[in-house]
Amino acid sequence: MSVPPRVVHKRRATITDLPLYYSGYLLKKHTKEKDFKKYYAELRGATLFLYKDDTQDTYTEKLDLEQLKSMELDSPYKKKMPTIFTLTLHTEEVQLKMDNPDTGEEWRGYILTVVKKEIPSKLQLLPGQMLQLEEALAQERRRNPPTSRPPLPPRPPFLPQIPSSKPPPPPPHKDEPDPSSPDMPACFFNVTRKEAEKMLEANPEYGGIILRPSTLANNYALTIRQPTPRGPVMRNYRVTSTNSGFVIELDKAVSVSSLNDVLKYFLEKTEYRLHPYMASQPYDTRIEVTPAPKCVSITSPATKTVPKAQVAPMQRLPTKEELPPPPTKPVEGEYVVPDDHRLDDHDLKLVQLDSELRQVLKFRRENIYAESGDQEDPSYENQTTDKSPSCTAQWTT
Repeated sequence: MSVPPRVVHKRRATITDLPLYYSGYLLKKHTKEKDFKKYYAELRGATLFLYKDDTQDTYTEKLDLEQLKSMELDSPYKKKMPTIFTLTLHTEEVQLKMDNPDTGEEWRGYILTVVKKEIPSKLQLLPGQMLQLEEALAQERRRNPPTSRPPLPPRPPFLPQIPSSKPPPPPPHKDEPDPSSPDMPACFFNVTRKEAEKMLEANPEYGGIILRPSTLANNYALTIRQPTPRGPVMRNYRVTSTNSGFVIELDKAVSVSSLNDVLKYFLEKTEYRLHPYMASQPYDTRIEVTPAPKCVSITSPATKTVPKAQVAPMQRLPTKEELPPPPTKPVEGEYVVPDDHRLDDHDLKLVQLDSELRQVLKFRRENIYAESGDQEDPSYENQTTDKSPSCTAQWTT
């Protein structure tokens, strides 16, 4: 049971996750092969997916057109003549053949548009076909906007300058990133292949990987000094710049997004036995003392105030001059409270009650003699005075 074309198209869109610009049947072969093979091709983004037929939902091969170096037309545009293109990629050369020349012209227009991000100037297409091509270009620009590459850093001063008759390049635009930005690895040097090999050979302790510009414009190269049991070996690898990143040209091409990822890939593949070339930085050998501020004295340190211990003051004995005067002699017959500091409050209260009792008795005695008309017997007062201690004792009890 055949799968409906709508389901197949949905599965292809899900697997590739790229917009479809153009599709149709074509013939494809490598330059080393003799015969062409028929495929159903879909141009999604900047990738050409090849299927065995239009009912297959999984592609058999794919060509990354971001790696396209050139596209040559082997046969001129003539009616009733097949069109053959030769696509030169970084790792291979592929030939595409279209039996219909009009279809071949459409394929050429779409391929060059998605790769160069512009419509070719000479295309033999109808106005409606040109409108469709402009829509595809606008969609591709929104999907993958062009990015500016970091400019090359200046040539190291310890290397001889290369004489050149070309005029100096214009200064970089303000929007271009700085050469010291993280987009450019620290092991990048604007040197040739021979100079990079001499640098690695002369200072192997600095590292074994140098990133340098390639002989091709806007491309880079990697020079590696790799130790082997037979001795160190110099190797050079090409890194091609594309619209979406960089491609390391190996037997199986590797695509990465930045130059730092290129360096990381080589470090992982060499099991971190190599490290990037980093020139030794000079070190200072003298220590200079900066003058001290005017408000700070460096000769005599500031005195520290030690807190005094808190001790209770000592009691000083009074001198003869400071002693209180002696007490005056009490009047005879007057009751005097003895100057005893040991009397407590209870004893003082008893003394006060005794004196009050004496006054009450004296007052009553005067009243009694006044009523009877008798004179006061002085012997009674003496008796009372003599008996005062006993009375005091009775009152106390």
